[in-house]
Amino acid sequence: MTLTTEARNAACNGVVDLLNSGTIVFHTSGESEVATCTFGATAFGDAAVGVATANAIADDTTATGGTIAHAHLRKSDTTELALCTTAVGSGDFNMTSLVIGAGDTVSVTSLTVTQPAS
Repeated sequence: MTLTTEARNAACNGVVDLLNSGTIVFHTSGESEVATCTFGATAFGDAAVGVATANAIADDTTATGGTIAHAHLRKSDTTELALCTTAVGSGDFNMTSLVIGAGDTVSVTSLTVTQPAS
């Protein structure tokens, strides 16, 4: 099956709208929270050609700290929607460092979600 652009946009918008006021929670391999960044009330703009771009995401200015292994995208009620990879220079989240100190600031400077055509 190959989705039309209209269907890709609708599918993408349906997912990202669930993240309104939600969070990105960075975890260690043992599932300890390292940092949490928060989406705004309108997390993403409308998708175009199956791609939605996040609006501003609030920094975590008081990170718990630890070594990031992955990230969870969660709804405002903490229901998990996605498990994302993290790595330096690659992954769903491209990090400058996976080691976060207690009290550090963690920022997400950009984020897109893509619904492929097939």
